[in-house]
Amino acid sequence: MTGARTDRIGAVLIGRNEGERLRRCLESVTGSAGALVYVDSGSTDGSVEMARAAGADVVALDMDRPFTAARARNEGFRRLAELCPGAEYVQFVDGDCEIAAGWIERASAELDEQPGVAAVCGRRRERFPGRSIYNRLCDIEWDTRVGEAESCGGDVLMRAAAFREAGGYHPGLIAGEEPELCFRLRGLGWKILRIDGEMTLHDAAMTRFGQWWKRTLRAGHAYAENAWNHGTGPERFKRREVRSNLAWGLAFPAGIAGCAAFVPWVLLGLAVYPLQAGRIAMRKKRDGLPVAQAVLYGVFCMLGKFPLALGFIKFHKDRLLRKTSVLIEYK
Repeated sequence: MTGARTDRIGAVLIGRNEGERLRRCLESVTGSAGALVYVDSGSTDGSVEMARAAGADVVALDMDRPFTAARARNEGFRRLAELCPGAEYVQFVDGDCEIAAGWIERASAELDEQPGVAAVCGRRRERFPGRSIYNRLCDIEWDTRVGEAESCGGDVLMRAAAFREAGGYHPGLIAGEEPELCFRLRGLGWKILRIDGEMTLHDAAMTRFGQWWKRTLRAGHAYAENAWNHGTGPERFKRREVRSNLAWGLAFPAGIAGCAAFVPWVLLGLAVYPLQAGRIAMRKKRDGLPVAQAVLYGVFCMLGKFPLALGFIKFHKDRLLRKTSVLIEYK
């Protein structure tokens, strides 16, 4: 990396059994940061040794405590602060991602120029979008609008002072920790920025319907938990998403099923699902997405309402039973 002092920038990688994906990730960050911390969550594939050989400082999580990505990033940040106390910016990246050449330099320049910005993200792309429709859906999902944003994802260059002020990620969240942190940062007056630049290549390795279902169910859990924690404030954080998930994924189909026993023609009401999928597809097409991909996205947006609603039920069931939420893994 040229044009930036690496002692101002640190990097925190997290992962478990990522294999070759972790090797690419390490190589993409090495030399771009004054300190590199890898947080491992019980890998058995030699990830720890690989990271050390690449010059990373390794934090091995105590797996007797519930694992979350949020907890891993927090512990990585704490270790980074010890190794590189002068670091102003921290690049968080998941171990199944590869940082694009020049990204850290460009993102740090944005933070230099805009002192009110806490976090900068860019375009995350799926490495192998053609391998499955689920990989393709990930790639579409990550193509969000450029400009001031509500939140970032797991890959982000963060201002260390803002991260400390907000208290880091909520360690108990099994998903949705990035929007939740950004919600608190925005509440403190910080801004989140997405720029038009290549940031990371991600390897979802998602080839089965069951993987997509679990990932979507986890998202429903995240919406429910974030709405429960912050939904009563002025922003009504994630309340709209929860209402939509429950309406389409639970209330409407339950109502149709209940009425159909007495009025069979009510089943025609299910036609509203493909109609809504078509509306979503048309909107994505207007945004420039090819027709086939827009249709795919619309169909799965509507199909996803069912696991999203189940994620809501899971969160509140665990809450009422006072059970600790456990990470829902799809790989």
